[in-house]
Amino acid sequence: MSEMITADLVDLDLSADTREAAARALAERMLARGRVTDLDGFLADVAAREARMPTGLDGGIGIPHCRSAHVTEPTLAFGRSTAGIDFGAADGPADLIFLIAAPAGADEAHLTILSSLARQLMDAEFTSALRAATDAGAAAALIRGEEGAEGGAADAEAGAPDARPGVAHAEAGGEAGAEVGADAGGGSGAGADGAARPFRIVAVTSCPTGIAHTYMAAESLENAGREAGVEVVVETQGSAGFTRLDPAVIAAADGVILAHDVPVREKERFAGKPTADTGVKAGISRPAELIAEVREKAARGEATAPAAGTPVDRAGAPGEGYGTRLRTWLMSGVSYMVPFVAAGGLLIALGFAIGGYTVNKAPSVMDHFVWTEADSWGALLFQIGGVAFGFLVPVLAGYIAYGMADRPGLVPGFVGGAIALTVNAGFLGGLAAGLLAGGVVMAIGRAPIPAALRGIMPVVVIPLVSSAVVGFLMFVVIGKPIASAQKGMTDWLNGLGGANAVLLGALLGLMMCFDLGGPVNKVAYAFATAGIAVADPSDSAMKIMAAVMAAGMVPPLAMALATTVRGGLFTRTERENGKAAWVLGISFISEGAIPFAAADPLRVIPSSMLGGAVTGALSMAFGATLRAPHGGIFVVPLIGNPFLYLVALAAGVCVSAASVIVLKGLRRQGAQDAEGGPETSGASAAVPKESVTA
Repeated sequence: MSEMITADLVDLDLSADTREAAARALAERMLARGRVTDLDGFLADVAAREARMPTGLDGGIGIPHCRSAHVTEPTLAFGRSTAGIDFGAADGPADLIFLIAAPAGADEAHLTILSSLARQLMDAEFTSALRAATDAGAAAALIRGEEGAEGGAADAEAGAPDARPGVAHAEAGGEAGAEVGADAGGGSGAGADGAARPFRIVAVTSCPTGIAHTYMAAESLENAGREAGVEVVVETQGSAGFTRLDPAVIAAADGVILAHDVPVREKERFAGKPTADTGVKAGISRPAELIAEVREKAARGEATAPAAGTPVDRAGAPGEGYGTRLRTWLMSGVSYMVPFVAAGGLLIALGFAIGGYTVNKAPSVMDHFVWTEADSWGALLFQIGGVAFGFLVPVLAGYIAYGMADRPGLVPGFVGGAIALTVNAGFLGGLAAGLLAGGVVMAIGRAPIPAALRGIMPVVVIPLVSSAVVGFLMFVVIGKPIASAQKGMTDWLNGLGGANAVLLGALLGLMMCFDLGGPVNKVAYAFATAGIAVADPSDSAMKIMAAVMAAGMVPPLAMALATTVRGGLFTRTERENGKAAWVLGISFISEGAIPFAAADPLRVIPSSMLGGAVTGALSMAFGATLRAPHGGIFVVPLIGNPFLYLVALAAGVCVSAASVIVLKGLRRQGAQDAEGGPETSGASAAVPKESVTA
């Protein structure tokens, strides 16, 4: 870590009083050394990471960190505050603040060194030495590990396994862990000499950035295990990659702790063992409770089936309620369905373009196909697309269940989705079938399972029982009511016209531009694609699809236009992003506007929504239709009333671009008035305080 932190990256008298001010003060030191190229862009990335989960830890520690394209090399800055700064820790403000900056493509060696620092922060001697340091150079040397014997940082060498008894690190290559599992064949709680062996736990820790919390949770769990007389082996799934736990270690383990904020990779390895599944901060703040929870579950014989404790079902993350989990489950299904929609829809649209609008009445290409006739090729594309569309509802239901209950949810989910098609329950039936399947599998997974049945649970028992239950409910109980609701909604859409259609277009436009590829955007998109997911969609359904795609193209195109017309209102990085946004916009990739919205949400998002509403309303008013669910400007030849469709798109783009230019111009004028003079060249790019908390 010799070049990662130096004395001029240390502030022992940090005067900031907010986390934003602290991050800026430390980032300015990085900027002065050339470690950060765009101060405001970097701070926006730090704020975005902080918004996902506060970085304050018990014991007076704050570790704001991120990976950013504005960082040239892995860098660490340290500040010590006398008054303390609130970083969201339960026990109060932090007085030790570490700002960790990693470039987007940071190499494994540097990230391993940062992970070593994260482990040191769990050492009370190390933090005490930092609080007592009187010289910036000495503090930097202590963090680098040069004063390890005095400051408790003797283990600062990257990747070095902990030599203390009872602890083994998976990142050391699995060798130390293999020793722990040497007697895995016994499984009786006794070693080779017949003496009782300690309780054994394997754990996985991971966080969104994979730099700090991942390794701090690992160290905390190992320390707590040592105090409790429990052997803990941790697999850290961080940015530096991960080394899988030795299968013998997993086989010998009596329980599992999953402390994660991103999905655990290869989670099925831990199936059938007592499991505590929680967020990564719980692994840092209450490791002893997690160990006790696993021991209690093991004592009751409560083995966790693969269905339990998936990332979207865990209850350990603070503030994650049922509504949040439900949205995540639904988005899981929609995200897997979208590729089928795109492939099937485009094939069907090309079939109509080549074979004409009577291609849906063509005989099967198995019975009639002439290589030299365009109509035969059009029929072929149309029929392939129809087969792809036939998977939409089963895939939707199957992957909603997968999001809830992992792999065991797939079988009942697909079965329920196929039944939804059979009873004409359609898209709504798929949603219900997926939720039912996931719920049934989760319920089975929580039931006490005899040891003799654990091996066949995921292969035989869960698929059999869950498919039977879901099939009964879909065929006998809820299938017909949902089919009636689906038919009512279809009839309502077919009857839309005039002002009602225009209002619906405006509403869909607002939804498409609200979160730029997020849940609300996906709801509007799924609503539109469900209407054309048939061989012969209605005219109203095709109008809705056209309005949704046009509105989704508005935000990135508007930001691209705004950066071209008034580049001075945007940072250099935003102007570069604007060039890419042209391509993303015409390709119907709404996420192209996310960099602009992240930096200035209170101006960019309302402007985008205004333009999206204009485009959606005009598209419906002009009667533009679309059979393809994706493709952007490249499927204009397949659009009904293409000229007016492009007029609607251009109108919305101009409205959004004008709105964001006006709002950003007012902000700049306000800043000039407040300062009593012209604004500096970089000030226009500053992330406003409200954007950090939005």
